[in-house]
Amino acid sequence: MPTDRSSLYALKNLISEVDLILETAPDLPQNRTARSRELLSVAISLADDLISQAKMPAATAMGHKGGTETARKRESMITDHVWEVSELLT
Repeated sequence: MPTDRSSLYALKNLISEVDLILETAPDLPQNRTARSRELLSVAISLADDLISQAKMPAATAMGHKGGTETARKRESMITDHVWEVSELLT
């Protein structure tokens, strides 16, 4: 399911709003308020992570990984060969 950044920001704002409501409401029994706020904090962190990942499309991330691997392989190929001056000039 594709998501755009504005939807992720809306999700984060909704979670933050619920956290604010719990912060200002009387405590629930059996430590439920603290646990709920802890879970909401994790949800906000996940939303932030998704927002940061939305800046880079998946194809770009995969292309970077592939490019890095290709560069590593080519570097080992180049350093394995001792070049002669005559090879460089032809």
